Amino acid sequence: MKNIVCIQDIVIGDGYPLAFLLGPCVVEGREMLFTVAKKLLTLKKQYDIPIVFKSSYKKANRTSDTSFIGIGMDEALKMMETVKNEFGFPLITDVHTEQECGIAAEVVDILQIPAFLCRQTELLRAAGRTGKPVNIKKGQFMAPEKMKFQAEKVIAAGSPGVILTERGTTFGYEDLVVDMRSIPIMKSTGHPVVFDATHSVQVPGGASNATGGRPQFIAPLAKAAVAAGCDALFIETHPDPPSAKSDAGSQLVLDKLQYLIKEVLLIRDALA
Repeated sequence: MKNIVCIQDIVIGDGYPLAFLLGPCVVEGREMLFTVAKKLLTLKKQYDIPIVFKSSYKKANRTSDTSFIGIGMDEALKMMETVKNEFGFPLITDVHTEQECGIAAEVVDILQIPAFLCRQTELLRAAGRTGKPVNIKKGQFMAPEKMKFQAEKVIAAGSPGVILTERGTTFGYEDLVVDMRSIPIMKSTGHPVVFDATHSVQVPGGASNATGGRPQFIAPLAKAAVAAGCDALFIETHPDPPSAKSDAGSQLVLDKLQYLIKEVLLIRDALA
């Protein structure tokens, strides 16, 4: 059985081109969102790659009570829908509550379960009931082989397909480690596997009252994950990460994205 999930004309899984889930961490405003979308459209045409546009309408998991949460769900989703209509990208976004699933599903093509919420049964079921594909991020506290049970909840509720994402495991204090064995282990569950190259370099709480990061490791981890057999890469990217309102320490500089895409495609081709 091939491990595939279909999103519009994009197929993610065994035997298909390496897919990319790309975009800014959170919707900050129309100008920044469109700057990223225009660049991604150029890269899509240049490298003939499948791209799903990613952004969050809300950041529910914040280190500090003063951290930016979002511009409002309705406004953010409208902006994302405009990106979809004007640039042709399918969309993926995080959902945090059962009520949000149906609202987000009216706009986006894939619902994403954040890592900290991956064991929330009713949230998983609500996402599955929308009839949309669901990307479940492996919790920082989860063994990769146990993710099959989370996927089963979503499929049983009615989702046409599940993707599993590796994003690092909590190790000690304020650090994450990526075990590349997670990729083939999760692929053995029968679902495509994504590697989240930007959240994997986070340093939770490492910037005093915010999450820090070590972005210099985005590229080596992404290349290692492709070599390990992931089906897609998840990369949050921003024109000016230090000024980003969320995850400033771990997003990839937008202008550096094309170099990473070129390198991972070479690795993928070498494996064919």
